[in-house]
Amino acid sequence: MNETITITGNIATDPEHKHTAGGVSITTFRVASGQRRYDRQSGAWVDAATNWYTVSTFRSLADHAFHSLRKGDRVLLTGRLRVRDWDNGAKRGTTAEIDAEAIGHDLLWGTSRFEKDRPGTIASHGQGDAWTPPASPADEWTAPGVTEDPATEWPVATVRAAGSDARPLELAAADAPF
Repeated sequence: MNETITITGNIATDPEHKHTAGGVSITTFRVASGQRRYDRQSGAWVDAATNWYTVSTFRSLADHAFHSLRKGDRVLLTGRLRVRDWDNGAKRGTTAEIDAEAIGHDLLWGTSRFEKDRPGTIASHGQGDAWTPPASPADEWTAPGVTEDPATEWPVATVRAAGSDARPLELAAADAPF
């Protein structure tokens, strides 16, 4: 079985961070995903079964997960589910594993602050999947017709419609008041 699944649950173990011989980052942890249902007879919410998952993350997601997640955090994650039977001679059972594709804190239970990865803060281990901003403003690509307006220090684009005169169009800066 290899299906996409989305779950919410609590991280039940401290995340473990490792690297393969090839340098790929891997972070693993266990998630307990409890189910609740409303019991009409008692008029209260009751706990039902808890499902346990081993979650694996890879590359930059592994680096970010290791630096962001802690035991006890409530998370929402999606990934590929693998259900495997195992037998070690003394015991046998079934394990559910998720190769995570995306993870975030469950904001129903608290607040979180997103911080975009900056060069040099978290290594991507050469996997090429980390975003890197330009080294300097001179390295940035500028669309044709876009110039800096010295009065506002905001980019100004010249927009041309067929059969009309060019008119400047201001693009709001990140710290603009609107």
